[in-house]
Amino acid sequence: MCGRFAQPRSAEELARIFHARPAADLAGERFNVAPTDEVAAVVEHHGERVVDAFRWGLVPFYAKSAKDGARLINARAETVESSPAFRTAFARHRCIIPADAFYEWRRQRDPATGRVTRSEPFAVRRSDGEPLALAGLWSSWRDPDTAARLYTCTILTTDPNELVARIHDRMPVLLEPTDWDAWLAEGTPAEKLRSLLRPAPAEPLDAYAVSPAVNNVRNEGPELLAPLSRWSDGL
Repeated sequence: MCGRFAQPRSAEELARIFHARPAADLAGERFNVAPTDEVAAVVEHHGERVVDAFRWGLVPFYAKSAKDGARLINARAETVESSPAFRTAFARHRCIIPADAFYEWRRQRDPATGRVTRSEPFAVRRSDGEPLALAGLWSSWRDPDTAARLYTCTILTTDPNELVARIHDRMPVLLEPTDWDAWLAEGTPAEKLRSLLRPAPAEPLDAYAVSPAVNNVRNEGPELLAPLSRWSDGL
């Protein structure tokens, strides 16, 4: 799964990178984005590409409560077309969630009991410093009591490549720049979309241990993305 990521770039900077218009005032500087946080995502409306704000954790349009989205932070690529929670969004409401890195935890277990005995956080990012383009879905939910609209999103995951497999058994679907148009376009055939739901090549990526400070969602700052060797003793 993907349960935490870094999104330090502003909506304006992301708009320049993804050839879009900023539609929300998002300052960036967030290095420990957690479920239910507001995130920037790239979407396309009637041919116009924009960077807008969404709450992380998809609330399906049919949900009775907004609380239903707290656990839907990821959608499995293998079942996204058949899942009632995601199939409509996959067909009509796709997005790109930019991230400078995503975090995964390598867990060691007691062979006798299966209990986790150690959990080490790692960051995975592009070695060239460019942002990752995480494949996502979005949804618009209407509060039945107030009629207010809530816009939410989720991140698609797939099998890990050989780099991420050393850490975790899932990874986000990462889109190459040549895939952005097809993923965002409203009329892309399902066959083409399916072809994009694959593990990303390992070569452009780096993975390294980071401080356990990232475990606490209240911790924030660029130091969370620093390699563990750069942290002083005791942190």
